[in-house]
Amino acid sequence: MVMDAIYTAISWILLRWHDLWSKVLPDGEVLGTNWRWILAIISLVITVRVILFPVFVKQIKSQRAMQALQPQVKALQEKHKGDRESMQKELMELYRKEKANPLMGCLPMFLQIPVFLGLFHTLKRLAPGRAEKWQTLYGWTAEQFESASSAKLFGSPIPAHFTSTAAELEKLGGTTVGVKITAGVLVAIMIATTFLTSRQMILKTGWSEDPQQRMIQKLMLYGIPFSLLISGGIFPIGVVIYWTTQNLFSLGQQFWVLRKYPPPPMAGKTGTGTQKTSGGSTAKAGTGKTGTGKAGTGTAKKATGKSPNGKPNLTKNEETPAGTIGRALAPRPGAKPNNPKKRGPARRPAG
Repeated sequence: MVMDAIYTAISWILLRWHDLWSKVLPDGEVLGTNWRWILAIISLVITVRVILFPVFVKQIKSQRAMQALQPQVKALQEKHKGDRESMQKELMELYRKEKANPLMGCLPMFLQIPVFLGLFHTLKRLAPGRAEKWQTLYGWTAEQFESASSAKLFGSPIPAHFTSTAAELEKLGGTTVGVKITAGVLVAIMIATTFLTSRQMILKTGWSEDPQQRMIQKLMLYGIPFSLLISGGIFPIGVVIYWTTQNLFSLGQQFWVLRKYPPPPMAGKTGTGTQKTSGGSTAKAGTGKTGTGKAGTGTAKKATGKSPNGKPNLTKNEETPAGTIGRALAPRPGAKPNNPKKRGPARRPAG
């Protein structure tokens, strides 16, 4: 069967890492934890992520392609308003032509489902004292099976889960309170890191204009964390360790990739830098304000009162329509010139 092959493959990777850590670490437990099995599970995560790294790169490229197509997607939505069937048909043709796949965004997650199911099945069947024919399934030895069945994280058996009964915990050598605390904290971290992993990607790339892609984004951001709130109680502690480690690995990997290869600016959005207006002054992109007033409104500072030299004063906050500034600065009728020319002494008339 296909699933038996998956169980055997996952068991093989897990057992090889356990053998390696058994040679590196001394026997015994530290802080009530069998670190050889915990590190073997963490190493399984790293192995899977390394294998799937090319798929992750394709995921990033696909998201970049989808982002570049946003203006065309928006144009199709405007063109086929109210005609969803025609819009979807043209969208599919656009994706085919540009070699973009809206489902690629969640492909790495789908490929990890068999690994998750394989580890879930492997750890769930662990129990001390089982018949030897069950212990030696999927390439395990009886010694490895008994060792994993009694492995613990801070005193809580890794095959146990939040909803384990007292009778099940008694066989595994755990306590109800200890398991509920350990499993509860791990499930909470698992849900939080699942949400943050999806949120990190969406914040960098933005929400898609394509309804299908946007629905996938919402499913990954809200749907999966909510489902874990319900199903997390039946996951063995070892599986929750796997999922949480995977999320932390994804957060770090995405942070590095998005920092090294930042997504292009979103369509229809401008930056916050400065740009030159037609009059030669500078303006902040997206604000429309120039260094001398409000661009496009023709406003200027209003004159109020006179200074000692006869010139009108300008307030900072008041504005008056352009065109009146000249009248405001001009001397009032009958007023003496601001800077009258000096005249010499008057000559007495001759005679």
